[in-house]
Amino acid sequence: MKKIIVLIIAVVLLASGGFAQSVTLPDTVQSAPGITIETAVDRSEVYIGDLIRYRLTITYDSSISLTPPPIGANLGAFDVKDYEADDLTRLDGGRVKLESRFVLSTFTTGDYIIPPIPIEFFTADSVRKILISEPVPIKVKSLIAEGADTADIREVKGPVSFDAGVPVGYYIIAVTVIALALIGFVLWRRHRRKQAEEPVDTRRPWEIAFEDLARLGQDDLPAAGEFKQYYVRLTEIVRAFFGRVYRFAAMDMTTEEFLGRVIDEDMSEQMYHRAKTFLTHADLVKFAKYVPETERIVSDFNEAREMVDQIRRQVQEREAMTPVTEAVSGEGGAGV
Repeated sequence: MKKIIVLIIAVVLLASGGFAQSVTLPDTVQSAPGITIETAVDRSEVYIGDLIRYRLTITYDSSISLTPPPIGANLGAFDVKDYEADDLTRLDGGRVKLESRFVLSTFTTGDYIIPPIPIEFFTADSVRKILISEPVPIKVKSLIAEGADTADIREVKGPVSFDAGVPVGYYIIAVTVIALALIGFVLWRRHRRKQAEEPVDTRRPWEIAFEDLARLGQDDLPAAGEFKQYYVRLTEIVRAFFGRVYRFAAMDMTTEEFLGRVIDEDMSEQMYHRAKTFLTHADLVKFAKYVPETERIVSDFNEAREMVDQIRRQVQEREAMTPVTEAVSGEGGAGV
């Protein structure tokens, strides 16, 4: 029996090993000089559906370079009803306070945790570090009063006994099914990647991005309440554009992996922070069920166009200063 279980684990590990990627992680610390993180909620016990006001405060020295925290996809089981992010205040002694406030809610009872938030920053000697905030426990109680009359609720039936003696053949079948499923998944991934390479689009990256943005604007998904689908397509356009310009597989990366990749490229710090803020807010809509205001939807669409246009101008200026001696090949033939 033990050998069969080990065989199952080995099959899963061998299949998943092919998809592992080697990434260089920054130094993660529990505390650091010159920077502190505080988390707070207005109440730790609520009833189902109640609003919880969650505050994240970061105080740091002006010599530290801080990037906005990636909160969008990391608020656990809570829905984001409203938020105010990146409220910056200059303090005495050259210190800075950055505060983000969120209004959260959930419709299931139980003991929950607002998970720790990773805060990325750079020290005065340009060392990249990540400081982890404290988790916040929340107890969500039912609206049914304790001790209320529940005579109309039937007793829970007792456990059903099953024969623990499972034939070995079932484990062999399970191993075979898992192996076939993983092989099928590998073949599907290869087929999908092969399809993604064809046909070759020889246009410049910004030409493709501007056309895709125009098509997205014509579809008017927010008017139909399709906010998540709208931001999925909007971020895919921006990611694909960066991937074509800087020649990397941007579509297969998470937001954190994407930002870790573009930070090494020849782009301004301002452009990096614009992309980080844009993607962080988009993750709120895509993963935290946040419904943005109409003005913010329009602003994010315009921000995507402006980032594409600014990088286009920078690339064309470099090309005008550096004579092209040979044709440049790359992803989709649209590299710069």
